[in-house]
Amino acid sequence: MLMEQLKEITGIQDQQVLYKALKPSVWCFHKENLMSHRALEASAEENAARMKKKRCEAQSEMCSPADWIRQDDWPVGIRNVGNTCWFSAVIQSLFHLPVFRRLVLNYHLSERILEKCKSHADKRNIAFMQELRCLFALMVGSTRRFVDPSAAVELLRDAFRTSEAQQDVSEFSHKLLDWLEDAFQLAANGKNAEDKQQNPMVQLFYGTFVTERRHEGKTLYNIEQFGQYPLQVNGFNNLDECLEGAMVEKEIESLHSDHAVTSGRERWFKKLPPVLTFELSRFEFNTQLGRPEKIHKKLEFPQIVYMDRYLHKNIERTNERRGEVKKLKEQLATLQQKLECYKNYGSGPMKYPLADMLQFVLEFATTKPTSVSPAEDPRLTTSSPPTVSHPLSDAIAKDSSEPGDKDSSDSLVSSVSNCQQTPIYKPFTQCKHPTDCLPHPAPHSATEEELHFVKTCLRRWRTEVEHDINELKTSIDKLTQTLEGMYSDNSLCQVPYRLHAVLVHEGQASAGHYWAYIYDHANQRWMKYNDVSITESSWEELERDSFGGMTNASAYCLMYIDDRLPQLITGTTTLSCQVLHGMDSLPAALRRYVQEDNRWFQQELSEWEEQFCQTATPQEESATPVEPPSSSVENTELTPVEPAPQSGPSTEEVEQGATSEARSGSEEEKTMMLTPAMQGVILAIAKARQTFDKEGPEAGLIKAFHEEYSRLYELSQEEITPQEDARLQHALVYFFQNKAPKRVIERTLLEQFTDRNLSFDERAISIMREARAKLRLIKPEDMDMEEYMQWHDDYRDFRTVFVYLLTGLEHYQHGKMREALNYLAHAYETNAALLGKGEKRGVNKALIAVYRRKCLTALNDSASRLFCSGEEGKVEEGLSIMDEAVIPCLHLMSRDSALSQEDRDAMENIRSHWCCCLGQDMDDSLQVKLGELLPRVLDGSSGTVVLKDPPKVHVNQAHDLCSRLAAVMESIHNTTVVTVQ
Repeated sequence: MLMEQLKEITGIQDQQVLYKALKPSVWCFHKENLMSHRALEASAEENAARMKKKRCEAQSEMCSPADWIRQDDWPVGIRNVGNTCWFSAVIQSLFHLPVFRRLVLNYHLSERILEKCKSHADKRNIAFMQELRCLFALMVGSTRRFVDPSAAVELLRDAFRTSEAQQDVSEFSHKLLDWLEDAFQLAANGKNAEDKQQNPMVQLFYGTFVTERRHEGKTLYNIEQFGQYPLQVNGFNNLDECLEGAMVEKEIESLHSDHAVTSGRERWFKKLPPVLTFELSRFEFNTQLGRPEKIHKKLEFPQIVYMDRYLHKNIERTNERRGEVKKLKEQLATLQQKLECYKNYGSGPMKYPLADMLQFVLEFATTKPTSVSPAEDPRLTTSSPPTVSHPLSDAIAKDSSEPGDKDSSDSLVSSVSNCQQTPIYKPFTQCKHPTDCLPHPAPHSATEEELHFVKTCLRRWRTEVEHDINELKTSIDKLTQTLEGMYSDNSLCQVPYRLHAVLVHEGQASAGHYWAYIYDHANQRWMKYNDVSITESSWEELERDSFGGMTNASAYCLMYIDDRLPQLITGTTTLSCQVLHGMDSLPAALRRYVQEDNRWFQQELSEWEEQFCQTATPQEESATPVEPPSSSVENTELTPVEPAPQSGPSTEEVEQGATSEARSGSEEEKTMMLTPAMQGVILAIAKARQTFDKEGPEAGLIKAFHEEYSRLYELSQEEITPQEDARLQHALVYFFQNKAPKRVIERTLLEQFTDRNLSFDERAISIMREARAKLRLIKPEDMDMEEYMQWHDDYRDFRTVFVYLLTGLEHYQHGKMREALNYLAHAYETNAALLGKGEKRGVNKALIAVYRRKCLTALNDSASRLFCSGEEGKVEEGLSIMDEAVIPCLHLMSRDSALSQEDRDAMENIRSHWCCCLGQDMDDSLQVKLGELLPRVLDGSSGTVVLKDPPKVHVNQAHDLCSRLAAVMESIHNTTVVTVQ
């Protein structure tokens, strides 16, 4: 029974581990040193077992264990162990708050307090704190790129067993703070659990507010405590509006008295916590559908918010400003109503700008009279009269005259007087080009005196109207500026709170993904924490992902910190020096725990490398002595793939050393290793054989390094063609062509010589070890790893673009337009970002664009045919094609400022085609669906439509990619399907 409870509380399922760490009669109430050492030792073994158990799973995410290694001082990620991105987002935002990190790492309970912990809740909270301390310690000093939070997550999940879906982060955050508060309460005051004033969690995260309620002439006060302060999103545009709405409630008429009595309620912050968290209510329950829905409305928030206007001590000053704001808003509303009357003038259902209407009347009056009756005009007797839009609509669309511009007005009048006017063709509102010019309406007769009088009046009135409009706009602008600066004076800017973290949710109410943007105060930059992926970000990216309104991603939690308290973000451990100096800040027990985990991790890497080397060793190696390779590899049997084109030694030199590498009959050994990059390294080592034998491994490495460096530089000078792109063979060719920094090139090449694939003979192993030793000598200050990783990310994106292009063309070749468009659209977007950095950073964008355009046109034609068929199933299929493929692609293209004219024409043709459907006879249900579809097709400014990610594809060897592309292009141009295995 006791062991089952221990399993439930600690998450450790191995009884031997529990027996080894704990005595049978007591649960963690031993003397502190013994308890800490054994519990941490057991936890380290459990953590190592978990990581080793999931090694195969991690291999599917990252290509080799070398990718599991933490790079320099880069922050550590948190592994997603099954719908736990919510855990990672919240924990990262708290961990990177130094004051909170210190509290957790230095958490301590005396033996006397431990002996009093009898309840299940206390034991659970202590166990969770222990797991959280271990997790934080690993995030400080681990050599892993990411850590496994399974033990802490399982303890939390026990509290949410009623729901198997992703946890609501708001609920999880409340539960987390409750547990932490209870755990720290034990440490703060073991005698009096009711007194929470000394609880660090309360001091850090909790504040108080005053509620003032006016009822029947009396003012009632109530002081309440708050942690995460909830704010409504609906009805507000920014954070200040949300706070104003939360602080003041409208007056409500009383129902419990004989006469009308009003009561109101105001909230004022009495004490603000150092860490102020706002919980944005982005979910609401739809009673009609019976399910929750997410609110995607845009809500802006600043990097610094001043809380003075919401404090109870500033109540008089704030109420005075609110009164002024109310008056200014009333004035602003009045002016806007007046301006609206000028902009939408008329008594009927159709309203138009008054200044334009006066101009149209002037145009009518000055049109040359005609003696022919409109009914007798031969141009009106054709069997199919062209569609003519309303003259007011046309005039509004083309009106560009400046207010008070007499010359433009006169020229317009004179042009109108000529009846041979050419109407403007509008592809969105007309289906066909007008076939003939119809005469404009004109007065039957008008004397010069009448015309002069009318022109004088209309021009004067139009000038007066334009003058009034300009005055209204100027007044509105002044009032708006006054409103914006109402709370910006120095007296109300004394309590600044700086944005520390933004927790983002992407998806719908029922499911989605969570990540966090956290400000790196030491380096003054924004970082994005997305499970194991941690990247540098920017405020612009944060705005795009967090404000909402554009995509289905938006912020649901904002964490601000008091900018007047520097101790919140300073301490012995910072984001910029975690690995080098962070271990020194850990307590001795946690330091030993991290060192033990790092030892386990190093052992895992060694085991993986040993297993890989055993797999790579040919079966006949034990029977045939290995001869040192010479300086050529053309006949080498190390790999079944063809060597990539490269400059190197002659065939005679190659044959000398190639026979030393035995052939393997195993399929696994045949397909296991060599990329063109590794072939070049093996060739360079072979050419350095004599230097190695005479001067040792260091000289051999230097010789091989220079040989490979020279070969790749010569390869980079070759001309780039889609059928033979040397950049695909090696990252250094890409780096040379794009003039990467020399330090990036040299480190990349040095890392090639540390590859475990070189463990095929003693000479290669010696050079590999020498290269690893030299790589370790490169200090963090000698290399800008951010720059280094950015170059490698760009090269990875380049290869991805090529693979997306190739896969898209192969789908196009087989008539799978929908899949082809998805790949080609993503290829174009990623390639455009690369080309923005340099002309040789990506592939030829014209090649991608032409086939993207063909797929887009073909899919649109197919969707149109299905929709116009009228059959329910085909209509839905056509709409699905439009919503999932055509419309997202149109939206992406519409945002491209460098879009070619051919692409622009294709977009116009697609939109015009759907506009023409308005004139066709169809059922009412189809008309409704067409009405819903057209705005999405025509409006490219909307950001709510996102093209789904294409399926992951395998990046093949370079020669295979080029040969596949050549075969596909030949097949497309010859109209015969060619399959390349």
